[in-house]
Amino acid sequence: MTAINVKLTIEEIQLLASLASDQLFRKEFIDPKMPGHKANPSGLRLGKQLVERLQSIADQGKGPRQSRKNSPTTGKGASTASAETPNSLDIQLT
Repeated sequence: MTAINVKLTIEEIQLLASLASDQLFRKEFIDPKMPGHKANPSGLRLGKQLVERLQSIADQGKGPRQSRKNSPTTGKGASTASAETPNSLDIQLT
């Protein structure tokens, strides 16, 4: 299997994981009710593993979570922790 390097923002990874999760839901619960449907359990299992990996990568990219109670804020109420979060991540899919 060849490795592919992709540079995505955290928001892009979150969106990709969300879209893939929605599609997996359709494949698991809606498509089986359609006439002529052919199940692909190995593809469904692989898709679920991929969504978990994407969600894990997005969570790591966000950095450690701070509680709202102890979170430092700027004058407008925005958290300063978001300024320390990287804008994009380099991920390697193997």
